[in-house]
Amino acid sequence: MPRASGPLAEALAHRVVLLDGGLSNQLADQGCDLSGGLWSGRVLAERPDQVEAAHAAYARAGAEVLITASYQVGYEAFAAQGHDRAETTALLHRSVTLAARAAEAADHEVWVAASVGPYGAVRADGSEYRGRYGLSVRELAAFHRPRMEALLAAGADVLALETIPDAEEAEALLGVLAGTGAAAWLSYTVAGDRTRAGQPLPEAFALAAETPEIIAVGVNCCDPADVLPALEAAASVTAGPLLAYPNDGSVWDAPTATWHAPPHPAPWPVEAWRTAGARLLGGCCRIGPSDIAELAAGDSGSGTGQRRQRG
Repeated sequence: MPRASGPLAEALAHRVVLLDGGLSNQLADQGCDLSGGLWSGRVLAERPDQVEAAHAAYARAGAEVLITASYQVGYEAFAAQGHDRAETTALLHRSVTLAARAAEAADHEVWVAASVGPYGAVRADGSEYRGRYGLSVRELAAFHRPRMEALLAAGADVLALETIPDAEEAEALLGVLAGTGAAAWLSYTVAGDRTRAGQPLPEAFALAAETPEIIAVGVNCCDPADVLPALEAAASVTAGPLLAYPNDGSVWDAPTATWHAPPHPAPWPVEAWRTAGARLLGGCCRIGPSDIAELAAGDSGSGTGQRRQRG
């Protein structure tokens, strides 16, 4: 089946669209080695067949948007591992191609979203959950620009500016995006009523209001309990569709490279998220295809929206 025939923004104007779940946990479940600073980027380079298989698993689960394996792919990080600039560009292109293949093999329309992870992700030190890197907006824009250009050249349907911990980094990303005409969403990772870097959420979301390329704003890779207040903050300053794809409430421990799961996973009040304006819904780290299938069944079934995530 061909990929989605119309822009994602048009679909969001009429209905909820289902995102996929965490790529890294699915790759790990498939037996892939994610050790080292390149993380899922290592699998992209060494085992592209496994990346395509992970995308296909989410498509079979009902996902309508597949997010590429480019989150952790940065020119500097890959250069340190012996990849020259042309090779890294080719990997960024490959990430889109693999998701597109899975999309085309699905039995329903699927969009491909190219992941543009934060600067902290390529440092592999947990700073994507802190922000405040000590770089200027101009320096951050210079880091992101070539990655975004490569992903757009590869033919992604939309850019996923995701897991952004800092409003200053969002400003840099939006500056690069402005004027390109490329569709994108902006998604912060948050703690309570602030970005991970500590900025108030209304101010952070307001940055996107003047960028016409942004088709949705919201949150990802956060505790499910933080989703609804964040959506309400976004709705207070923006009029467009919102998005939510939290993790299972676990906390990432960077020194040990492990997740610490909550003793009692929080419920997912999906109906409340939808009422608040969420039109893109899915999961992030530690949310797998079976969880996305449950979410798909909930959206198309009783619509209760109450779902408890397995740890």
